[in-house]
Amino acid sequence: MLTRRTALGLCAAVLVPARAFAEVAPPRSEIRASLAKRFADEGTDGTFVGYKTDDYLIIASDPQRSGQAFLPASTFKVPNSLIALETGVVADPDKDVFKWDGVHRSIEVWNRDHTLRSAIAASAVPVYQEIARRIGPERMQKYVDLFDYGNRNIGGDIDQFWLTGELRIDCVQQIDFLDRLRRRALPISTRSQDLVADILPVTKVGDATIRAKTGLLGAERGQPSLGWLVGWAEKGDQQTVFALNLDIREPRHSASRMTLAQQLLGDIGAV
Repeated sequence: MLTRRTALGLCAAVLVPARAFAEVAPPRSEIRASLAKRFADEGTDGTFVGYKTDDYLIIASDPQRSGQAFLPASTFKVPNSLIALETGVVADPDKDVFKWDGVHRSIEVWNRDHTLRSAIAASAVPVYQEIARRIGPERMQKYVDLFDYGNRNIGGDIDQFWLTGELRIDCVQQIDFLDRLRRRALPISTRSQDLVADILPVTKVGDATIRAKTGLLGAERGQPSLGWLVGWAEKGDQQTVFALNLDIREPRHSASRMTLAQQLLGDIGAV
């Protein structure tokens, strides 16, 4: 059994998922400095970690930032959706409608009614804030604990803790969580996991499919500072779970997340 903190390489340690590998041989791991160059070429700093599930191989761009925890921002919409479905706050991701509250926000796609499916595609923060309020602190903490999600700290307002509160998660913890969702191994119903995997935004890259969720710290204030992209790539029978984050130093860096992900996944043979 692996402990959650295991050396990944060189002279520093990063987090290696424990639950994701509980029933398989310990994964191999390596640092590829060439992956870090992708971020430098974009004029920013960032990190990437990929887990090639068939090979039990973790590949990281660096041994430091890959283990550094940040607010999850809208990547928390993945567990938030699972909890909403599991608690019955949302019964059907295509039929239950969250009415627009009439408040005009700078992100135009937020200014309308949404289902869970359209809300995750639009990354509609107000919808997920309402979902979190309906779930409530007690049930939210219960499921964050069950998922062993990041540092499990939902300190801060119930509708803000993943944006401005105490919750923190790093790339390898993201992979740990997402790999369990991919395998339907989270301690909740298979139905909830099937539905959330189905509503995750999809990008096609040749004969590969990427299911992923973005996150952008400060997006709701129009002051983005850090961007996330987390998910998994499917190519034939091969699946690779991944997470990246990067500093948003220029507006173009927000759009760079998917481009970088495709390049990095290509670098490791995942797409």
